[in-house]
Amino acid sequence: MSETTAARPRLSVLDLVPVRRGQSTGDALAASRSLARVADATGYERYWVAEHHNMPAVAATNPPVIIAMLAAATERIRVGSGGVMLPNHAPLAVAEQFALLEAAHPGRIDLGIGRAPGSDPVTSFALRHGGPAGGDDEAVARFAEHVGNVVAMMSPAGVGLQLQGRTHELRATPVATSVPQLWLLGSSDYSAHLAAQKGLPYVFAHHFSGEGTERALEIYRREFRPSEALEAPRTFLTVNAAVAGTEDEARRRARPQQLMMLALRTGAPLGPQLSVEEAAAVELPPSHQEFVDAMLATWVVGDAAAARTQVAALAATYGVDEVMVHPVDGATDGTPTSASPAREETLRLLAAV
Repeated sequence: MSETTAARPRLSVLDLVPVRRGQSTGDALAASRSLARVADATGYERYWVAEHHNMPAVAATNPPVIIAMLAAATERIRVGSGGVMLPNHAPLAVAEQFALLEAAHPGRIDLGIGRAPGSDPVTSFALRHGGPAGGDDEAVARFAEHVGNVVAMMSPAGVGLQLQGRTHELRATPVATSVPQLWLLGSSDYSAHLAAQKGLPYVFAHHFSGEGTERALEIYRREFRPSEALEAPRTFLTVNAAVAGTEDEARRRARPQQLMMLALRTGAPLGPQLSVEEAAAVELPPSHQEFVDAMLATWVVGDAAAARTQVAALAATYGVDEVMVHPVDGATDGTPTSASPAREETLRLLAAV
């Protein structure tokens, strides 16, 4: 393999900024700020926030804004996007946002870029100024070109834009002295091919379905071409995680997120995340319960010792030296609305090696 697998892989965090019943958006942001401080204090490598739109249970609608908040609230951890859905945005706007973040927090900013809409077709229509709401619009078709433009615009030299026979210089920020680290994200083979072609780091969204991970990473490693940004393949994967004092408690805490995933896959109405007690009271038909139970095969769920073993096994299986955990623990009734103590416990228990 082209990467060294560590017996104790480095750990990072993915945060969707979940919103549960009884929480305001401000509460959810406060809980994520506290979670980021725990990750910073316990040695996690990086802390990424996702981009999703028009979802009642997710407050991560604008990664650059949240990254600015989290970077200011932490001291050493890298903070970034997992990811910015580039077809929703003008490449220059993304380059400007992340160039400014890097200027404010040099050496600590990651720009993870994805191609998916991060929303439903109607919201995509609104995000793209009334353009096509499907996956075949111009922004998606020109994704590879737009990735290259973002990279060039963030560099100190900028990029030359050809317009009406003249070359116009474009820079994301006037005097850049460093640039964010750019990663391509994917849950299919497309981004694996593109990241390899462009010589960029690549992350597979293993937490999303747990399928296709081995194939995508094999494509990336086999086709990788060295670039100025990267001499050899660099990749890691994401995984859902719930860790507690016992396996039974970890499973209880994971169930609200399992029910949310079930609703997404079956087209059921979405709402704020249920509490642990509310989720435990939900009775599912056998076919849906089988689907929910099958999720745990690709998640990290258990007590601290078992969870660390599972993370190490994931790293060994896929040949990575870093694993990004998405702490999915639900909250119990009576938990302060501005805190997520179960999610914080997952991070502390995994880090305590």
